[in-house]
Formats: sequence, structure tokens, C-alpha cells
Amino acid sequence: MDFAERVKVSDDIIWVGADDAGLEIFESQYPVEGISYNSYVILDDKITIMDTVDARGTEQFFNNLEKVLGDKKPSYLVVQHMEPDHAANVGRLAGMYPEMILVGSVQTQQMLPRYFDTNLSGRFHAVKEGETLSLGKHTLQFVMAPMVHWPEVMVSYEQTEKVLFSADAFGSFGALENNEEWIADASHYYFNIVGKYGAQVQALLKKASALDIQTIAPLHGPVHKDDIAFIVGKYNTWSSYEADKKGIFMPYASIHGNTKDAVLKFAEELEHSGETVITMDLTKEDVSEAVEQAFLYDRMIVAACTYDGEIFPPMNDLLHHLKIKNFQNRKIGIIENGSWAPVAGKKMREYFEAMKNITIAEPVVSLKGTRKATDDEAFKALADAMK
Repeated sequence: MDFAERVKVSDDIIWVGADDAGLEIFESQYPVEGISYNSYVILDDKITIMDTVDARGTEQFFNNLEKVLGDKKPSYLVVQHMEPDHAANVGRLAGMYPEMILVGSVQTQQMLPRYFDTNLSGRFHAVKEGETLSLGKHTLQFVMAPMVHWPEVMVSYEQTEKVLFSADAFGSFGALENNEEWIADASHYYFNIVGKYGAQVQALLKKASALDIQTIAPLHGPVHKDDIAFIVGKYNTWSSYEADKKGIFMPYASIHGNTKDAVLKFAEELEHSGETVITMDLTKEDVSEAVEQAFLYDRMIVAACTYDGEIFPPMNDLLHHLKIKNFQNRKIGIIENGSWAPVAGKKMREYFEAMKNITIAEPVVSLKGTRKATDDEAFKALADAMK
């Protein structure tokens, strides 16, 4: 599917966003191979713009908008989400079209002054759950989606062409020009951006199930037409905190390589017994990648050294991220290493005991330096406990 097809909605609904292929770090923390900032124009008696774009895409956005609008003036700007990667150009757009009305949730109206000096309150139409707005032959129906993933978020359902403008829901990392399949970047995006708010995503999915959705137009990533059931199904699994894949994810944090050697040998033993095993070196991979894998797989074994009487920082960073992302419903194995006073296992256990519905497999394997033949029995017992 080429770029034009990935952003095409219909003859009357045109993509005018910005594709940022050069972006390497999103939100100052997530490594990406570019990202898209999607905005759409609905051509009708009352022309409507659906959101704007990040400041990085300003020039591209206004160039695209000029090509579509020409001398025509929009009647409405729908602001579904106030995060700056989508709302950075609200003020400039409002200044260009002084008669244009802004449409959004009550919370969006409250947020606008925090980001823009221009007084837009007299031009704002606050909408509530289920309210509709007629544009001519198109009608927008507004659905509130608080905490997916900011409190002011709403999504918009276009009733005539059955298009769900889904804000950050169903989005993905990656520039559109890369032509990746949605799933390649979507799980990385979901678990790190939206994943904490599973209950709120479930609430939105319940509302969406009452709509006849033929197209999904998110604020990041490709437009969806033929894969609606697939992506909704993925979101239902992910937001339920259920595993997407059967296997054991084994992230490890090794200082001098002994913990790494022990983990890789154990991974081979598990694979020989028929398990699917995915290992990850936390000293080399970004923590967001580990967060994604931890949520995807049904089991996880963590391995880390003791460091300054604590957990070696790369592992501590992962456990901190899992905690704040509401990690739950998994079986966990623990491997610690400490030459004279190992405490990493105890402290890793404390992290997991504070999480919901976590089963900690016994025994906790405790190494003192390198793996020895005398440790084989403990590793075998942990392998049995992880089944």
C-alpha cells in the first residue's frame, strides 16, 4: 500500500497532516523511525478540520491545507485532543480564520488558555456525549473518551461515511512513508502511550461497539478500512491486560556478563523443552521496547545483579515503568546475582508484589558470581514452575 492509499479516507474526507520521517525520539523518550501527525478536512457545506499537527509539521500541514481549501474557509475546527503533537497549530489556524468555530469537550475548552494566549473562549462550542453537529451531508457524533489518554479527549464518528476519527486510539509509531503494517509499530505505541489506561480503553471500545465503523482515522499512523475487526480485537486484548502471545520474555541487566551468560544458557534450556523464549539486554535496548514485550507475552523471567545494595539500574528502570503502566495478570520468574550480598531478588519481588494479579514462580534463583553446576537444580525447578 503506497503513501496515498495509507492516508486516503474518501473523496470528501482528505488527509492534510504531516509525515515526520526524520523524527528519532518521540515525546523525548521513545525511539521511533518517524511518526505521522494526522489531520483531516471534511469537505461539505460547512468545511471542518479535524485537529491540527505538531509544531514540527507546521509547514507541511498548512501547505496541505492550502491545496485542499484554496480560497474556501472552514466553518469548524474539531479539537479532539489538546496534546501539543496534535494541537500545536490551533492558535495559528484560529488566527487565519477568525470566523471559524472551535469544537471540543468542556475540558478542552478549559485547557486552551494554558497553551494559547489568544482568547478563544468566545469562539468555542463545547459538546457533550452523543451530541451531533451537521456539516451538510455529513454529521459528526461526539463520543467522550477521557484518559485515552488525556482527560479532555473525545473521538468523533461521521455518520454518513461511517468514519471514526479516533484521536490517539488505534494509532502507531512510524512514518507513513515507511509503509509498515500497523501491527509493526502499534503495540510499541499502545503499551507505552496508552497502556496504563486499560479500563478507559475498554469503556471506549464498549461505546464504539454500538457504532457501524467502516473506517478508522487515527491521529498517528495509517487510516484503517479493511482491518477494523483485527485492530479492535488487538485493542480489546491489550486493554484487558491479557497476553497477546504465549512465551517467556527474559529481560536481563548484567554488569560484567556473568548474569547474561547464565540467562542465555537458561534460555537455550527452555527452548529445548519447547518454550518460546525472547531475551533482551536492558543495557543495550530502550526500556520502551522491554515494556512492549513484557505486556505481549504471558510469562516473564527477570534477571539482574545487585548494585549498591539495590537492583542494577537498567532493570530497576524497567520495573518502574511496568509499575506505572499497570502491568498485571502475569506469571513471573526471578533470577538474581550478587557476589557477596545479593538483594536484587528481594527488591524485584517487592515491585511485583505491588502489582495486580502477579504470580511469582518459586524458587528465586540466586547466583553468586557465575552459574555453577550446583545451580542447575534451581534453574530446572524454575523452568518447571514457569510452565
